Amino acid sequence: MENVCIEHHDGVALVRLTRSITNALNFDLVNELQECLHTVGNDPDVCGVVIASFNEKFFSIGLDIPYLYELTKKEVTFFYHKFNQVCISLYTLPKPTIAAVTGHAVAGGCILTLCCDYRFIAEGRKLMGLNEIKLGVPVPYPADCILQQIVGTQTAREIVYTGEFYLPEQLVKMGVVDCVLPLREVISKAIEKAHLLGGMPQKACAIIKRNRVEAVEARILKHLAEKEQLFIECWYSDEARQRLREAMEKF
Repeated sequence: MENVCIEHHDGVALVRLTRSITNALNFDLVNELQECLHTVGNDPDVCGVVIASFNEKFFSIGLDIPYLYELTKKEVTFFYHKFNQVCISLYTLPKPTIAAVTGHAVAGGCILTLCCDYRFIAEGRKLMGLNEIKLGVPVPYPADCILQQIVGTQTAREIVYTGEFYLPEQLVKMGVVDCVLPLREVISKAIEKAHLLGGMPQKACAIIKRNRVEAVEARILKHLAEKEQLFIECWYSDEARQRLREAMEKF
């Protein structure tokens, strides 16, 4: 695989995003991530999973806007559905998952972290947030539902309505991340946490996680087709196309 790799650490699968510096999400990266999740999810020797980046600048900048902007409506629709499916797969993976955030995790990158059970972030200027509204599109429905479960409806409202990016100290107070660590400790502590949780009885752990996520998953799946169509309509609106072009200049 060119965009994702798996390292094994005594029962913990460290899944690293390796697509250049920004880890912008295109079809190849998303498809490889789905393959990795399937592999580790079905590997009896894997007791926990850590999602991380290969660099310290970006966990992921989110969707690859220049790439998606040029695709046809049919192609974008297919990609967007695939991305949502990956998010649901990560969210419902029957093993403990930890996001080790050593760099900025924004938009789609932030969404991937939200789909994990825990989020550890490096101290300093490492930003997270959902800025979709500033691009003229809604936050993807699965992410919106999951965010509300994590931080509650009031904090989620502030995050999705403003589209702001937040520093680690703010993210801890909001309940978005679980802890702030020195950069050199983020991945090792995440692996340590995965080891700890993975050492629990795995069948019981899987059932407990199922109980926690199944109501949100059912809500997502019930409305997903409709919500995806609304997102695509926004993506091709005149306002969004203008905002996306402006974002591409900064990409």
